[in-house]
Amino acid sequence: MTPNADDTALATPTTALAGEQPESSGSGRVPVGRLIGVDLARGLAVFGMYAAHVGPDPSEGGVSGHLMELAHGRASALFAFLAGFSIMLITGRRMPKTGRAGRQAVAKVVIRALVLLALGTALTMTGTPVEVILAFYGLYFLLVLPLYRLSAVPLAAIAAAGALVLPQMLYVVQGALNSADGGPGGIWAWPANGDGLVSLLFTGNYPALTWIPFVIAGMAVARLDLVSTVVRRRLAITGVCLAVLGYGGSWLALHLVPGALKAIGSSGWGEGGSAASAWWSDTWGYPGGDTPAALLVASPHSETTLSIVANTGVAIAVLAACLVAVDTFPRFHRLARPVIAVGSMSLTAYVFHIVGIRYLGIEELPGSPLHVLLGFIVAVAVFATLWSRRFRRGPLEWLLGKTAKPAELVR
Repeated sequence: MTPNADDTALATPTTALAGEQPESSGSGRVPVGRLIGVDLARGLAVFGMYAAHVGPDPSEGGVSGHLMELAHGRASALFAFLAGFSIMLITGRRMPKTGRAGRQAVAKVVIRALVLLALGTALTMTGTPVEVILAFYGLYFLLVLPLYRLSAVPLAAIAAAGALVLPQMLYVVQGALNSADGGPGGIWAWPANGDGLVSLLFTGNYPALTWIPFVIAGMAVARLDLVSTVVRRRLAITGVCLAVLGYGGSWLALHLVPGALKAIGSSGWGEGGSAASAWWSDTWGYPGGDTPAALLVASPHSETTLSIVANTGVAIAVLAACLVAVDTFPRFHRLARPVIAVGSMSLTAYVFHIVGIRYLGIEELPGSPLHVLLGFIVAVAVFATLWSRRFRRGPLEWLLGKTAKPAELVR
């Protein structure tokens, strides 16, 4: 059968972590700047994940420490946000596919999600010190797939409602799980040393209950006319406002609510930093689940409403900046090609660093010297640049695409 526009393999690298192929315009022209900007954002997310895992410990302070801290939590949120693009590029970005094409697109998303669940679990079971995001990522796909036909406004409303409600639900659920004798077991803990259902949904570093708002927000943004200068400007303003609302709201709450700083300081854990930095940083640790004051912080992985709002704002602002940069500054576009190449094969790049960490025997994350991080970045950038000159998709993206081929049998 002849592939439709969204599945056409293009010479320009525009694949994503989910292995999707980009859409082309009705005239047959590729909206290069728009898609390349998304790849640039993905590449930055990859490097941010590298920094969080094999970079220096942020608690050491200094310029490098602060730079590393900027990547913690925010890079993974950007990953989840861009997952919304992955779903929309497969199912129809501006207009959802219908009929047979729609059913095939849904099947492709489901197959990719199951592969990511299996791959993420397998990597986790190797004993890597990294909490691998891939299994969580696959679950996100399955949970938000029923929303793929919605337009931008209802998607944005659902994302906002999720950010407001789901963190409070997670707080209650985690409290119940922590108080249960022996914790979750049986099917909920399968596999024993991997990502069980409770981990994927509630207790892992990327619990679906509070991370799917990022994905849905990405789906909403993907519906927009991203070629429009007005839309890009509004996105940038929205992103900055959300970031200020989240981080600024947390700072105000921690300083204005009586006893809030003392409560999270006495219930937190971790090394270095102060509870006063919990409005944006996790160097001081994480608040325990036994104090409602924990819902006032916006530090990475705190799974609060303010954290989701802030990190969504950062993701939107980064994407808007990337879209503008690759279109407006040709010289920057050329200089950023290695990062764009990494973003075009982000699944390969992500697995590369997990395997690298395991092979090198790195156990303390974060905490590696800066040159280790730079070595990872240079290695993957060189590989991605050379590979993209010969092939349209990264090696794992190609395999994932082949795995999803049976979806074309859907009638």
